[in-house]
Amino acid sequence: MDKRIEIINQFYNGYDEDTRVSRSRHGQLEYLTTMKYIHQFISKKASIVEIGAGTGRYSIALAKEGHDVTAIELADSNLKLLQQNSKGLKNIKSYQGDALDLSRFQDNTFDLTLVFGPLYHLYNKQDQQKALDEAIRITKDGGVVMVAFISVHAILFDNYLQGDLRAGIEENFTQDYQVRHFTEQLFTGFNVDEFEALFENKPVKWITTVSTDSILELAEGRNDFAMSDEDFNAFAEYHLHNCEKRELLGCASHLLYICRKNTKAML
Repeated sequence: MDKRIEIINQFYNGYDEDTRVSRSRHGQLEYLTTMKYIHQFISKKASIVEIGAGTGRYSIALAKEGHDVTAIELADSNLKLLQQNSKGLKNIKSYQGDALDLSRFQDNTFDLTLVFGPLYHLYNKQDQQKALDEAIRITKDGGVVMVAFISVHAILFDNYLQGDLRAGIEENFTQDYQVRHFTEQLFTGFNVDEFEALFENKPVKWITTVSTDSILELAEGRNDFAMSDEDFNAFAEYHLHNCEKRELLGCASHLLYICRKNTKAML
């Protein structure tokens, strides 16, 4: 088995992915923000593929709205839960698969392509480019591609600021502070401009880059953090009005790059 796939399976076999976007305030905000942008760019009945679907939180919600959904998941334990959670829904199909090989799908198949996990676990430019090329290929011309990624600075702040900070810096940056990517990280992060540059010379038109969870993951790392439903709703309203502001993207743990396939622009 590929080392990358083995590490991913080992992690998700012991991780509760099924409640990730519901058990915390930052997860709730990520889900709320992501669904808001999905609804902004799809028609009433769209063909949707989610690559890296986890246990199906987004795919199942979209299928229940009446969309034709295809869910692709790599991790064994996540796929098992995805298939259990989607039982009885006739308009969702689930498969085990890797973002690097979507050859089961023809070109120009889907109105909306969601890539919500794979770029967390792809560590070299060749694989990153392959995953993006495959996602774009199976999207219809004029369709929308949304790709989630993690801020390298959030990885440092969320995981190391109150721990071994020097180890976190050494793990995520070179001596001249270039971002490091390697398999043993499990989760790899990006600078915003570094991630956006991955799409250069691809047949897409950039729409926006969005912060999906703001500062909340770092805030929730404090033992004294508390947020009432009323405060969360107020913060969410503020966040949704400001989540595309460039100066706030660096505050987020999770971000979303949104583009539209435009093959004519490449002619």
